[in-house]
Amino acid sequence: MTDNANFMNWSNPGTALITGASAGLGAEFARQLARQGFKMVLVARRKERLEELADELGKDYSVETDILVADLSNPADNDMVMEYISKLKDLDVLINNAGFGLMKDFFEAETQSHVDMINVHCTAPVQFCHKALPGMKSRGRGVIINVSSIAALTKSSLSVMYTPTKEFINVFSQMLQPNLEGTGVRIQSLCPGFTYTEFHDVEEMKGFDRNWFSKEWWMTAEEVVSMSLDAFKEDSVVFVPGEFNQDQVKKYLESIK
Repeated sequence: MTDNANFMNWSNPGTALITGASAGLGAEFARQLARQGFKMVLVARRKERLEELADELGKDYSVETDILVADLSNPADNDMVMEYISKLKDLDVLINNAGFGLMKDFFEAETQSHVDMINVHCTAPVQFCHKALPGMKSRGRGVIINVSSIAALTKSSLSVMYTPTKEFINVFSQMLQPNLEGTGVRIQSLCPGFTYTEFHDVEEMKGFDRNWFSKEWWMTAEEVVSMSLDAFKEDSVVFVPGEFNQDQVKKYLESIK
């Protein structure tokens, strides 16, 4: 069963393409949008996880789901995703969610790790937006959610590359929005704080301890995604979910006055 309405109140919801869809926020976006009747295109590196999620969405919500196995740090894989996007006739929602962090010091990490982060956080979203927007504009409707981070707003120094690449996402989204005025296409740069996902469990984040931060710092993926979709009732491009996270941004801005 699907809900009668979707977050944009569109009739006949089309397709949602989500990167980084094998877990965390990406998988939760897939569940909530499938519940609203959108067809799914799930993009990530782990084929088995994508197949499991596709089966779950089919059983729970009876939606069509395609999977694309792609590593967005690889230009050839990005080309494949762009070709797929260019052939979609009903792409209503594009969610650029794929991302990763690095616990290593800037000089300890391999150069390629930094280049990979730029490709995943910056290059791929730009490419996919560029391919998706012409079709959205011609149909007069569309939503793009570029997943950034609160680190882009509080200028966290935990990662020399993570913060600036996420800040790029914010600025890119803000600069793109004026070009979409009157087209029916909306864009959001989503800036979550700490979220209970697998983000901190991967090899690149080895050494991170969730207990460094008290429970008030943390949100669930379900909360973040629900707030993100609900925020389209407003006009702001950069969106920070959760009062605690919003307070952290305010405190930072006050500290640099």
